[in-house]
Amino acid sequence: MTQTSVRPDGAEPASTPASAPATEGRGPHVQRWISRPSEAFTAAALTRRLIGGIRTWRDYPPSLRLWFWLVPALTAVVGGILRFVRLDVPRNLVFDETYYVKDGYSLLVSGYERSWPDKANDAFVAGNPNVLLNTPEYVVHPPVGKWMIAAGMWLFGADNPFGWRFAAALTGTLSVALVALIAQKLFGSLILGAAAGLLLAVDGHHLVMSRTSLLDIFLMFWVLAAFGALLLDRDDGRRRLAARLGRAAAASPTGRPSALLLLSGPWLGVRWWRVAAGVCLGLAVGTKWSALFFLAGFGLLTVFWDLSARRIAGIRGWVSAGIIKDGLLAFLSTVPVAAVTYAVSWTGWFRSTDAYYRRWAETNPSAEWGWLPDSVRSLAHYHLEAYKFHQGLSSEHPYEASAWSWLVMGRPTSFFYESPKQGTPGCDFANCTTAILSVGNPLIWWSAAISLVILLFWWAGRRDWRAGAILAAVGSGYLPWFMYPERTMFFFYAVSFEPFLVLALVYCLGLVLGKTSDPPWRRRSGLYGVALFVVAAVLISSFFYPVWTAEMITYQDWRLRMWMPSWI
Repeated sequence: MTQTSVRPDGAEPASTPASAPATEGRGPHVQRWISRPSEAFTAAALTRRLIGGIRTWRDYPPSLRLWFWLVPALTAVVGGILRFVRLDVPRNLVFDETYYVKDGYSLLVSGYERSWPDKANDAFVAGNPNVLLNTPEYVVHPPVGKWMIAAGMWLFGADNPFGWRFAAALTGTLSVALVALIAQKLFGSLILGAAAGLLLAVDGHHLVMSRTSLLDIFLMFWVLAAFGALLLDRDDGRRRLAARLGRAAAASPTGRPSALLLLSGPWLGVRWWRVAAGVCLGLAVGTKWSALFFLAGFGLLTVFWDLSARRIAGIRGWVSAGIIKDGLLAFLSTVPVAAVTYAVSWTGWFRSTDAYYRRWAETNPSAEWGWLPDSVRSLAHYHLEAYKFHQGLSSEHPYEASAWSWLVMGRPTSFFYESPKQGTPGCDFANCTTAILSVGNPLIWWSAAISLVILLFWWAGRRDWRAGAILAAVGSGYLPWFMYPERTMFFFYAVSFEPFLVLALVYCLGLVLGKTSDPPWRRRSGLYGVALFVVAAVLISSFFYPVWTAEMITYQDWRLRMWMPSWI
């Protein structure tokens, strides 16, 4: 997977060394692909081959460095306003908040999930959450996302919806800034970074998930953070490879590394950004087990990047060297780190005395596994039972949606719907409706679905690593669901890979924008095209905003926004 020959806006072409001879070709700026060995293995030449031109904010001109951080910040401000304004509406526990908000409060009080009496929702909504029972509750999702919900209630109280939903809104807002930074990293363009952040900020599906305390928004955030860390690790590893080969070449009388070193290349040491990705993926798995597929997909992706780096650097045994010197360390830097992080997230369960299945091993001795601590055996049994639950989850639900329909938003989930009577506060019409529907912005989602097909061609035909990375992320979050056709699924599961759909769309907007070397008229028309698309997306979002945020509208206005019969 090599760099594409089409550079995104803002990327600088790799420069030719000052000591290089004149390049043959039709113009003065033709890239010279062949160089002498003494020139090919300098640190500067290797760095150009491996990571190209501008890669970090420090490499931008001083006049643009501020914008590198200001663009993500401004898009996050837009996203934050949309997510925090009227966050306490509706006051009800909507959809699966009835589980996760109360579980979060239970963790805050006891460190593990406890049972609730009948009509506990009424007490919770009334501002009296302290009606917990003393019996443990059987839950089938790990605790990280619920701990994050608990943090919001610890800050702002458990007696108000703002406290319940604060963590979700903050996480959604931060993910807007994060996707803008990742887009700038991938495409080398402030314009495309702003487009990515703004499109995610105004999309209704992400907005709804950021305004309700379900687990999936936290899963999405940790997956996105892991992807960003691996992007930084990709450049860090390639810089290390270039520097170590360059030092070996400089110390050699021939001006190139020894044949032995070129056979497999150097060890690159501990890759701390990869360790950070392991922590993020552990937190993602600690939110929902579906993150295991991201752990596997991202692990393979980073190893493929390392294989490609060694091949481009001139390592002859790049396959075996990449597997042994990079692959094994990549595994150790991510999987055990993720496993330890995941185990730590169960600290509240370990410290308890009566959490669900906490004492199971004491009453179920095992000759085969008895050497394990009872707490570990009990937790393993808990996981086995939870896995059986997930495997057998096939009960019918009016808003279940097959994974086949997700990209076209065939059946979005209705989180909340009421029809207040005239005279109710806020209802001045004969027929009023207030609703929360997790439907995305149609222009963004349907365009993103088409963009995936375009990325397949650019990845296969141009071997663009950026297209491959985005497709790998989407595939890790989307394709595994097709292995469980009988399982009850919902459209809102797709939020885990939604940022990567936005990145796919922005990749195609980059093709519309054109290259920095294009004529001014081409760049200007491309900029107009991108701006027109983003403005249209914002206008459509403003149209759908009432059914994303439970605003009071007439029934006719609500029906006007139900573009497909399956949305009702």
